[in-house]
Formats: sequence, structure tokens, C-alpha cells
Amino acid sequence: MYPTRDLTHTPYALHYDRPGDDTLVVRLAGSWTLEDGLPATTALQEQLDGTPRVWRLSFDAHDVTAWDSGLVTFVREVVEQSTSRQIVVDQRGLPAGVQRLLALAAAVPEQEAARHGDARRPWLARIGTAVLSGWQGAWDLLGFIGETVVAGRRLMTGKARFRRVDLALFLQQCGAQALGIVTLISFLVGLILAFIGAVQLRQFGAQIYVADLVGVGITREMGAMMTGVILAGRTGAAFAAQLGTMQVNEEIDALITMGIPPMEFLVLPRMLALMLMMPLLCVYADVVGMLAGLLVSMTLLHMPLMAYLNETRQAVHLVDGGIGVCKSVVFGALVALAGCLRGIQCGRSAAAVGAAATSAVVTGIVWIIASDGLCAVVTERLGI
Repeated sequence: MYPTRDLTHTPYALHYDRPGDDTLVVRLAGSWTLEDGLPATTALQEQLDGTPRVWRLSFDAHDVTAWDSGLVTFVREVVEQSTSRQIVVDQRGLPAGVQRLLALAAAVPEQEAARHGDARRPWLARIGTAVLSGWQGAWDLLGFIGETVVAGRRLMTGKARFRRVDLALFLQQCGAQALGIVTLISFLVGLILAFIGAVQLRQFGAQIYVADLVGVGITREMGAMMTGVILAGRTGAAFAAQLGTMQVNEEIDALITMGIPPMEFLVLPRMLALMLMMPLLCVYADVVGMLAGLLVSMTLLHMPLMAYLNETRQAVHLVDGGIGVCKSVVFGALVALAGCLRGIQCGRSAAAVGAAATSAVVTGIVWIIASDGLCAVVTERLGI
């Protein structure tokens, strides 16, 4: 028999089941709680390495008086280390609760990067992983855009399947319910533009050109851009959270099972609602911004009302407003695409829903800024 260790100092002991047998029994005794402190498994593994003819390991826990998760952790480490040494482990001698917890831990796979002590991957591997991830994301985006185009073509032919009541609901959420925040932000942006222009132009006695600055800046750029940013943070995140929650609850899988295309039933009405409401909100934001500029000009510069209106009428042309409205349609489509794309790509956990909403906002704003820069280059080349 293998020499038994003193249980008054060590809460486990080793002995053979029968003389000449190759099964080593780990006898557990005493209190196995985190408060009492637990022995390291390295000492047990050293004893196993020094023990001849050990092909099987079993446990005897009849003398255990109390246990908690510390015992489960200890036994799990012993099982993992013994399995790596090709030692068969018999868990039948453990308490029933410990066996159930070990079975549950074995049934749930360990998540990637769950162990904090794992070595960090080389920098070249990280770069390669990032490049592959970006490449896969680009292909996913192209595939999503292609499915959206197909759904739009089915809409043009009257074959798209979605509920009209959903479209009406999204129109209300994207339009009427967004008026408050659009009013506030547009008014403040108009105030800021007018105040900055007034401070600078007053040095040259050209206060009248504040109307030009506010009118052209709001209609061509800031009205559409700020409205798009607002809806990216408000509506795009909501779309991502809604679709992400449906992904977690497997509702999208249920639609696919029933033969209902998610692109038509879920994505298409949301995109239509944003593309229809964005031009109206953009025009509304333009008017509010120019009224804010009028307020600053009348109070700070003491400019007459008719002088401001006449200068605005001469500076702002229909082309300026048309450019802003066209941009707003593009921005609405981009915000809807970003929100729906991140929602469809959402994982199966609650944390993934929050990550999808955050990613939708970031993606939408980046796309808005990039497309606005591209539109600025195109309009400059066209001379408009």
C-alpha cells in the first residue's frame, strides 16, 4: 500500500485500492471550503508521477465534512492534469453535487480567451487575424447590400413581403418622435455657426455675411449631417438592438423556417422609413438652423429682420437645398444599413446586443462622414 498521509495536516491522502492494483484512491477528508484554504494540485501530481503502475484514479469523499466551489475547482484541476497523463479518472466516489457540477463544467465548452493566464499571440498573428476579420466583414457587407438590392427590386415589382403597419410605425418612430432632438440640435448648431461668424466678421464690418454663412452652411452640410448623426445614435442603435434581440430569441431563425425573408420583412420597412423621413427632417433642420442664425443676428449684431432675410434669399439657392436633401436620403440609407447589418450579425447573448447597438452607431457615423466627404468632392468637381 502507498503510504497514507496525515489527514490532520493535509485534507487528502493516497492509497491503493488493493495491493498490487493499478488504481490509486485519493481520500478526501475534512472541510474543503475556500475559507479554510485548499492545497495546490502540484503536490498531488508530483506524488502521482512518483507512484508506479498508476493507470486509474478514484476518489473517496466519505470523510468530507463541508465543501464548496473550492473542492470542485480542485477536483477539476486534478481531472485535467490526470487526463493529460493518460490516467483514467473515476468520479463516482465524489459527492453527488460535485459530480453534477463537474458534468456541467464539462458540458459547457470553455470560451476562447477565458483563461487570463494564456500567453498573448504574436503580433504577426494578431495582424493576420485582423486582416482576415476585415476581409470577412467586407464580404458580409457586400452580401448584405446585395440582398438589400434584391429586396428593393421585389418592392418595385410589388412582391416584397412586409406588413404595412410596421412601415407606418417606423415612419412615426423615425419622423415625428425625432422632431424634439432634431429641433434642439439644429437650433444649437445654427446658434454656434452664427455666433462664430458674428465674432469673426464683425472685425471687418461684414456682419451681413453671417446670413450667408448660416444659410449655406446649414442647407448644404450641417442640416443633413447633424440629422444623420442624430438618427444614427437614436434610430440606428434602436434598429440594431431590435434585430439583435430577435437574433438572441431566435425569432429571425423562425422567420427563415417559415419561408419569410428577413431582408424583406425586417430590413426593408426600416430602410424605407429612414429614407422617407430623412429629407423631411433635413428641411425642418435647415429652417430651424436659419431661424437660430436670425436670432443671433438680431440680438448680437442688431441686424434688421428684412436685411437678414434678403441676404439669405440671395445667398441660398435651390441647388444648395437640393444637395442637402439628396445627402439626407443617402445618409438615411446608410444609417438603416448600419443598424440592420449589425443587428443581423449580433451574437446570441445579451452582451452581444449592446455591442451590436454600439457598433451600429459607430459604423453609421463613419459612413455618414465618409459619404459626405465624397459628396463634397463630387459637387466641387461638378461646380455646384
